[in-house]
Amino acid sequence: MSNLTIGHLAKKASVGVETIRFYERKGLIQQPPKPSSGGYRSYSSAEVERVRFIRSAQQLGFSLREIDELLSLEADPDADCQDVHAKAKHKLEEVEQKLKRLRAVRSALKSIITTCPKKGRAAGRCTILQALNTKNNR
Repeated sequence: MSNLTIGHLAKKASVGVETIRFYERKGLIQQPPKPSSGGYRSYSSAEVERVRFIRSAQQLGFSLREIDELLSLEADPDADCQDVHAKAKHKLEEVEQKLKRLRAVRSALKSIITTCPKKGRAAGRCTILQALNTKNNR
């Protein structure tokens, strides 16, 4: 199945047309040449899978730069699975660090929320606002 218009490609890949154009601008997919006879650009069915790959990788937290690197590894006949493994492992380490920071943020928020009397005090004297001001002045 080839000869897809950009609209059909977007629909089959479950993305918007602007997403396809964005990926083209970023160099993640190739924009096909405009036919000399006029008409619409034609995408191959392989582009559907490529766009789906990009979306899946994004959902796992890979940046567009990292996705470009993964696509390059996939296309490189000399690349080894170990290279892909290393990139995935690095991404996991980044996710673990983000989770650690988010747990610290959650803990800090819980702490300042429990100190708040909620009502009976002017907002300017709110313990949450005071705590935030104290954190900013350190």
